[in-house]
Amino acid sequence: MLRDYGGSGPSVLFVPSLINPPSVLDLAEDNSLLRRLAAEGLRPLLVDWGDPDPAERGLSIAGHVETMLLPLIDAIGEPVSLAGYCLGGTMAMAAAALRPLRSLALIAAPWRFDGFPQTARDGLSDLWDQAHSSAETLGLLPMEVLQAAFWQLDPARTIGKYERFGTLDPGSEGARAFVTLEDWANAGPPLTFAAARELIDDCFVADLPGRGRWRVGGRAIDPAAIACPVLDIVSTTDRIVPAASAAGIGETVTLAQGHVGMMVGGRARATLWPKLSRWLSQPQ
Repeated sequence: MLRDYGGSGPSVLFVPSLINPPSVLDLAEDNSLLRRLAAEGLRPLLVDWGDPDPAERGLSIAGHVETMLLPLIDAIGEPVSLAGYCLGGTMAMAAAALRPLRSLALIAAPWRFDGFPQTARDGLSDLWDQAHSSAETLGLLPMEVLQAAFWQLDPARTIGKYERFGTLDPGSEGARAFVTLEDWANAGPPLTFAAARELIDDCFVADLPGRGRWRVGGRAIDPAAIACPVLDIVSTTDRIVPAASAAGIGETVTLAQGHVGMMVGGRARATLWPKLSRWLSQPQ
């Protein structure tokens, strides 16, 4: 599904990750990057990947780009800007290498998977070893498996945030915002089996993208060959997608905010949102 947020300016197609719902870009009426951009004159369009069917078990990450994202870009029928968040940024880079674009914005987008800590890569590989057989039978990898991997990155931090929540007035704005964000973080459709296998085996273990060996549409994807202007937003404190995993192309903006906080946290309105708005609005 394609969600149109209005606005009469240049179209910007936002590509979210296959992991977690796309609603993080429109978390609440008063906490929405896309509504902010529409109010500032851009025309944000959001890809909603929807729930995969077990019949789509063979649809890989590259397959999502080939069968969904590229045809969508073609159907828009005008040079469009792409903005990819997290794994959506990885997918947007592939699309930018295969189609002419107005511009490309990357937000915490991994490309060099050897830039992740080895402990994180090993932990994800171990989880996949345990889940592989069941996922193959189902044709899907439940979100709960990947959620366990996120928790393992910093268990004390996970426990600490719930301890802090316990001190809040249940009726307070802070408590409501916490619940909204946790509902998002703990939701999301499963990955197709092929997408899960590609993410873990080809990306995290073999680092095919970073080694120039990830193929989409029959071509090895080289981010350095992307012809349009590129903005790459990374964070030095992102525990989920470390700055060392970025592709290192185009103009780089460095933040010091968490992976989710940079998008919906209290400082997002004064940091990432205006930087992204100014860059996407300028003539390319």
